[in-house]
Amino acid sequence: MPDSVRTAAISVMVVDDHPAVRDAVAIAIGAQPDMSLTGVAGSAAEAFEVMRGGDPDVAVVDISLGDAHGLDLVQSLRAERPGLKVVVFSMYDEAVYAERALRAGALGYVRKSEPTSSVTDAIRAAAEGEIYLARRAASRLLARVANGTDAGDGEATGLSELTDREMAVFQLLGQGQTADDISDRLNLSRKTVETYRRRAKEKLGLDSVAELLQFAIRWTYAQDGSPIHAG
Repeated sequence: MPDSVRTAAISVMVVDDHPAVRDAVAIAIGAQPDMSLTGVAGSAAEAFEVMRGGDPDVAVVDISLGDAHGLDLVQSLRAERPGLKVVVFSMYDEAVYAERALRAGALGYVRKSEPTSSVTDAIRAAAEGEIYLARRAASRLLARVANGTDAGDGEATGLSELTDREMAVFQLLGQGQTADDISDRLNLSRKTVETYRRRAKEKLGLDSVAELLQFAIRWTYAQDGSPIHAG
């Protein structure tokens, strides 16, 4: 339904395990005359409680959660509530995660280094069923579709070869998680985690798990994880 004829405010829930980020996004949403905050959640489990209790139109979801991977949560939330629109809000580079988020069912991807006005713009777009991406991410995605190539840097191009599960394992390795930690976080067996880890190592052309770990940590710390600021 176009904004011009929408009569009800867009109801939004925020899922992020960092209280400061949740508060900043909640404040930004509360300041919008066309939006209302349904609730906030610090975990995947809480997200389902908020969704079931408040019936939000849009969910703003972080990728890094303590009890689940954000892309898994996007799929699970939409499986239970197909009409829910999702915007992924993450510290990670769009070059690696934007397309993955769209494949998982999200309609928008915003980095945490962007002003909060980008988040509210993405919420409005998602509520109308439109895709919202930063210009750089949109250009990259269009280049992939048009040319069948990845027009980004070599590091991002290598990571784009990983499957979503391999990328999730790589990301968690970069956060200092052990194979057992990742097994619990993603609800996978340790053997399966080790298989994804080995495949990621091979696809990235690395010789050892130690090299993979070093690369994952370096890449993770290179991402801009600074707090968001008001737009």
